[in-house]
Amino acid sequence: MTRPLHLDLPNAHPGHTAHFTDYRAAEIGQVTISPEGPVEAGAYASFTLVFTAGRFGMDDTGSLRICTRQVSDVGKPQFTDPKAPNYVTAEASNGAKLTLEFNPKLAMRPWSRTLTVTVARGFLSPGDTITIRLGDTRGGSPGLRMQTYCEARFHFLVLADVFATCNWALLPVQPWVPVVPGPAVRPLAILPTRRRPGERFALLLRSDDRWGNPSPLPAGRHRLSASQPVAGLPESFDWPEGARAHRIEGLSAEAAEALVIRWNDTASNPMRVASGELTPYWADLHGQSGETVGTGSIDALASYARDLAGVDAICHQGNDFQITQEGWADFNRAFAGFDQPGRFVFLPGYEWSGNTALGGDRNVIFPEEGRTIRRSCHALVENLTDHATDALDARELHAALKAEARPVLCIPHVGGRYANLHFAHDRMLERAVEVHSDWGTFDWLLHDAFDVGARVGIVANSDGHKGRQGASHPGGSQFGSYGGLTCLLAPELSRAGIFEALRRRHHYATTNAARVHADARASLATPAALHVDDPALGGAPDAQTATAMMGDILAGVADETALFTADILAGSPIERVQLFNRTELLEVIRPDAAPGLRLRVAWEGSEYRGRGRETIWTGEIGVSGTSWGTVKPINKFNLDHRFEADATTLRFQGVTTGGFQAMEAPLESLDGTLSIRTNLVTAEIPLRDLLQGEAVWEAGGLGRRMRAWLMPEDAPRAMRIERRVALRSDADNAIYLRANFEDGSVLWTSPIYLLR
Repeated sequence: MTRPLHLDLPNAHPGHTAHFTDYRAAEIGQVTISPEGPVEAGAYASFTLVFTAGRFGMDDTGSLRICTRQVSDVGKPQFTDPKAPNYVTAEASNGAKLTLEFNPKLAMRPWSRTLTVTVARGFLSPGDTITIRLGDTRGGSPGLRMQTYCEARFHFLVLADVFATCNWALLPVQPWVPVVPGPAVRPLAILPTRRRPGERFALLLRSDDRWGNPSPLPAGRHRLSASQPVAGLPESFDWPEGARAHRIEGLSAEAAEALVIRWNDTASNPMRVASGELTPYWADLHGQSGETVGTGSIDALASYARDLAGVDAICHQGNDFQITQEGWADFNRAFAGFDQPGRFVFLPGYEWSGNTALGGDRNVIFPEEGRTIRRSCHALVENLTDHATDALDARELHAALKAEARPVLCIPHVGGRYANLHFAHDRMLERAVEVHSDWGTFDWLLHDAFDVGARVGIVANSDGHKGRQGASHPGGSQFGSYGGLTCLLAPELSRAGIFEALRRRHHYATTNAARVHADARASLATPAALHVDDPALGGAPDAQTATAMMGDILAGVADETALFTADILAGSPIERVQLFNRTELLEVIRPDAAPGLRLRVAWEGSEYRGRGRETIWTGEIGVSGTSWGTVKPINKFNLDHRFEADATTLRFQGVTTGGFQAMEAPLESLDGTLSIRTNLVTAEIPLRDLLQGEAVWEAGGLGRRMRAWLMPEDAPRAMRIERRVALRSDADNAIYLRANFEDGSVLWTSPIYLLR
């Protein structure tokens, strides 16, 4: 049986595999919710669901399932402590005995999180009720912790098995509540990272709540100022009442090394105003909406990215095995409807979601609508009329896409599954790998690419599931990182321009949605052959040149060295820059400043590559023989995790999934000892020893460790690097930078490939 068409649920149309029945659904019963009003994201709330049995009552051992979406970070129900959060109770009007259970992965995705209420003794007659209190506050519980991100209609999906057959019916009218932003606490002013002198640009203003949701602001007068004259910039403006963001367009400026605009007391990211052949455009090329496993509609996702996150381009990447024919047609409608050259680019695409053994996750990206979706399987799509277009492993996918003889690109990435490049890699289709997303940070995927001979660029995106593409806070769930962005150096803001930047690997990547200006180039004494396509494919060179930008491939390099130059300009001070050739770390470049009295301790890495990669850190970090001032967290996004400090000790809990978290504190002096007592690392070191450099304690797993070092007092926000790099002749030279910033964000430049 398939879903009733009238339900206000994403993907509620024929063809999607039903994990419930609609047999006599209108007679099974009904459910109501109170209160119905909006609830603040991340706040505690209490709801009463009342199920009224219909014509058939409910038989002995029959049950209700109350499901929430797999990606939701709403609180986990518990049934034993009336004073603790997320306490849930249920009672039957006729006194039947009820039992309650919770399983986070019981029902079929995307409605996996399942609270089951079973009639363990007795039965219900028609008209009898079951009352479920979600966040029962009567015994002192603060309530149910709501999910930390906004949703126009947050559903408690209620299914009823009144015949005790384990075949649950979806009730025709479903309870839902709006989840809305909390008070604004973090104002943001966002500029492009580079524009030409006199070229028009826009300033985006928004203010996020504590969980990263843009909040509506009241009407009022706001001030604007700039570090140098900006044509079209008003000294003040009136905020439109209730708006969650405000965009000021038609601005322009003359040449500037670092133009900054201040919104009241908030400084924007710096913007370089300088000439250049290509223009940087910021993109999040990986996210999905509620039609698959994400949140909200594809239209809401695109609107958020364009109007609130302020990115220039996106691509929707729904799991292929959950996209019906009708769903693919609707996605193509949205791709076309939101694409507006010069303002906002929406690239069509989908996620090929094959099992890791068969190649693992790939993003498939097209430059136009109307293309064939080649699913990894029909696991959640019961209409098999188009199964002949499936590609059941990554090799089949590559072959089928190339057989179409039309432009297409694939980007391997790490999600629930990870891309297995050792099973399959195609040099023509796969020109980038995704090293960061909400799921974590994955330098090892780039290393895998080098191992299989790939010549790829680097991207970072969100793989966001919470409807916040382009500014994707991980919330309080399994996602451990704030989503990334890809800066595409393109000839124009259009599908063709963005696609060309991806084809040429002309891009760089950041975590935490950081807007950083970056440029990296290599110069040779003797010109070499420039290839847009990997020269291993056998094509002729596209040009002869002695200079290369990030992502370029130069073959037949005669020189034994290359001059590598890079330029970085950020809104946060630069903590360190690492220069790599392939996996070899050539140099760690730090700001030219002596270590000060700022202590930073970081914990990082993951358990392993696949699902369950999360590493939980708990314990204490402290100093003896001295004290510290205010201790601040770095990359601590889950506000539920403990972070409590006094004058000498931090007690904390954290989670890393390949990236890092840290603490920072100003020290009274270095006359003392740093001690670490955590579940994975126990160590002591005199603080003065850190004057000699960073201390590292390995903790197994995949890049799992703790580090401690002293930060300089006044690190620069801009850095120009120039290094003579010796070129190896036994393998590709792939020269790139990985930069860390004091705010916790990271940058990668796509490698420059010099083939001797």
